Amino acid sequence: MNKFNEAMTILEESFGNGKDNVISLATIALDTNDAGLPRPAVRSIDAFYEDGVFYAITYGTSNKMQQIAVNSEVSIATAFENETGQVWFTARGIGENLGWVLDEKNAETREKLRKAFAFWYDMANDENDPNCSYLAIRLTEGLINKNHFKELYKMDFVNKVCE
Repeated sequence: MNKFNEAMTILEESFGNGKDNVISLATIALDTNDAGLPRPAVRSIDAFYEDGVFYAITYGTSNKMQQIAVNSEVSIATAFENETGQVWFTARGIGENLGWVLDEKNAETREKLRKAFAFWYDMANDENDPNCSYLAIRLTEGLINKNHFKELYKMDFVNKVCE
């Protein structure tokens, strides 16, 4: 198995398999600081991971979605711990508004997210509202730090290679 596939296996074992993960999502705010420079904006969101993409449910007009509409580059951070150790994962990616959850093109994503987020999905979302949307975070590069630097994987998701 090559290093990229090893890293993908670690991601799947840590964050995949239908889990509800809490990740930090950073975007670039639409307002600037006093010097006119862009500001970061970060928040925690629930996300489902599958094959290099984190998916979330959100409101289409939320600050994060407005920010992603202007600059789709995002960063994420998350961590996982089990009996085999600890995995810290940071990454950059492209945020994409997949649109209304009831749009026919989102049927497969909806099925997966409803299952992963079953405990709170219906309580927190009004699917009949056209602004109830899915967000895809398509990873472009990332760094896995497993067990406090015992294993490091610098991933290039675009070219599917790893250092």
